[in-house]
Order: sequence, then C-alpha cells, then structure tokens
Amino acid sequence: MKKSFLYMIILFITVFFLSFYQLDYYIMKPGSAYDVSEFVTVEDGQKDQEGTMSLMTVAMAQATPLTYAVSYFKEFEEVFKEEEVRQEEEDEEEYSVRQLKLMADSQFNALYVAFQKANLPYTIEYHGVTVLNVLAEGAADGELEPGDEIVEVDGTLIEKAEELTEILGAKKENDTVKLVIDRNDELLDRTIKLKPIPGSEKVGIGITYSESKFIKTEPNVKVDAEKIGGPSAGLMFTLEILDQLLDEDLTKGYSIAGTGEMNEDGTVGRIGGIEKKVVAADKDGVEIFFAPDDEITEAMLQINPHLKSNYEAAVETAKKINTDMEIVPVKTIDDALNYIEKLETKK
Repeated sequence: MKKSFLYMIILFITVFFLSFYQLDYYIMKPGSAYDVSEFVTVEDGQKDQEGTMSLMTVAMAQATPLTYAVSYFKEFEEVFKEEEVRQEEEDEEEYSVRQLKLMADSQFNALYVAFQKANLPYTIEYHGVTVLNVLAEGAADGELEPGDEIVEVDGTLIEKAEELTEILGAKKENDTVKLVIDRNDELLDRTIKLKPIPGSEKVGIGITYSESKFIKTEPNVKVDAEKIGGPSAGLMFTLEILDQLLDEDLTKGYSIAGTGEMNEDGTVGRIGGIEKKVVAADKDGVEIFFAPDDEITEAMLQINPHLKSNYEAAVETAKKINTDMEIVPVKTIDDALNYIEKLETKK
C-alpha cells in the first residue's frame, strides 16, 4: 500500500515536471487564419465582400520537456533557443512590449500606405518615444519600465526619437537628465544620472526605444489587434483597409491570406515562420496566399548558405503538403494590388 502510494507520488511529480517545467527554449508551430475585417473597421466602409482577407499567425510557446520531445516528431514545429527569440537582456515583459510596439508600427504603416494609395487625407502626430528595453545595471535600471513613454526631457517636450538622442548626446558621465514619462496614463517625474551603457563605452540612460507616432485619417479607421504581436500582419492590414475604403470588392469572392511586414515606402518585408503560416492557411481553406519575395544577398548566404526567401520557402512548403493554394510573390503593395486587379471574379 505504501509502495503504491509512493509510486503514485513519483509518477505525479514526473508528469508534472514533463508537462509544466519551462525550458530555455521556445516552440513555434502553425497558428490560425483570422479574418482581418474583425480587427479593422473603416468609418462608413464596405464590409459586405464576397470573400475574405485573412492574416496568418504562428503559435509560440515556451517549451516543456514533453512539448520539446514531441516537437521532434512534428515536421512543422521548430525549436528555438531563448536568445534566438528575445533580444539580449530582454525578459518576457520586454519581449511582449516590443512585439506589441511592432504591431502598432505595422498598423501605422498600413494606414499610411493605404491612404496614400487611395489618395485620401491623413495627418501624422508624434508623441515622444516608447521604452522597449531597460538594460540591467544601466542608468535607468529601476527608474524606467518597458512600455513607458518619454514625453519630456529637461523641460523640453519630446516628439521624435531624434530629439531625445540629440539631448542625451550633448551630456557626459554623471550629468543628470530630468524626464517626464507617461506610464499607464499617469505622468511621472524621473531624474536619472547618466553613466556608461552596459557593454559599451558610450554614456546614456541605458534603454532601447522606439518612436511613438499616430496617424489620423479621413474617414476614421479603427484597428483593434492588441492581442496580436509582431509586424507580420502589415500587408494584410493594408489590403483590408483598402478593401473597405474602395467601392470595389478586392477579394473578388476568394479566401485570400498572406503575411509580410508593411514598410512606409510600400515594400513588403521578410517575416519569420512562413512555413507554419502556409500550413495553417491550407488547413483553413485559403485559396490565395501572398508571400514576401525578399532578396537574399550574397552576404546573407555567406552567413547562412541554406537561407531562402519567404516566397521560396512558402512554395517549397506548399509542395510538401500538396496544396492547391496559389502562392503569390509580392515585393511591394503594388504587386499584390496588380495581382488582384488581373484576378477574375470567382464564380
């Protein structure tokens, strides 16, 4: 009786360890397709399209011993070391803040490009800089947090990142800088003494940051995608905004999906996990898939001789899973729009 009870305790501890102990690895696997119209609403825009525009996601989770072992038997699951996912000295909170900021920037670029293409009015506002990462033992360690917005420096309102860089660049070690930060809609004062940035001879406050900018459009566009991090939905956000702005139905009755970062100049940037997104798109019945046709340079091949463009990797995956889904290469937003323009309406 005692032995049986002991065995049960040991079994419970083993199962618990295998299932819940978190390793310093992450597992990426196919996610899902999400109708972009659920996240984007253009004031008085068209939402009666026959088809759909979908963004693709990957599922990313910290590995346990069990999921780590299982991943080796799944063709489209990939294991990454923690340092391959996070930036140097970046913790889980800072990683989440950076991913959400990348998504916010992706939305900004999507609106900017879409309204330029539609020849409709917009204005851009700058609202200081967002703290992405606070370096351990740096000057701001314990004073600033990821997600803080620096709105004032030494009594000067800050709008653009270059203004903060200019002020800090004129200071030297042991000088102080007075900041006003916005933390969860509360303004706070911080006085920080500058010192060498960890791992560098330069003097600063020891943070990484990104510009906070917003775009106001006419008509107004509401984008609600806070739960989706990263920049890879930029292309599909742009197409969905245009689809609702314009009188024509860009979907032409098809289930269209894709991925790719939207840059301000209209180019489509490379993203990670393209193979997983192709698998997920096929599973969800997508008919047309836009893939970034990014350039692979000789310098990149010297570092990784097996590196492929997103488009090449997507085509290779499509052949592996034997899908009828059309994989379309796009270098710019115009490539996607030109393809759609020539596409016959689905019967």
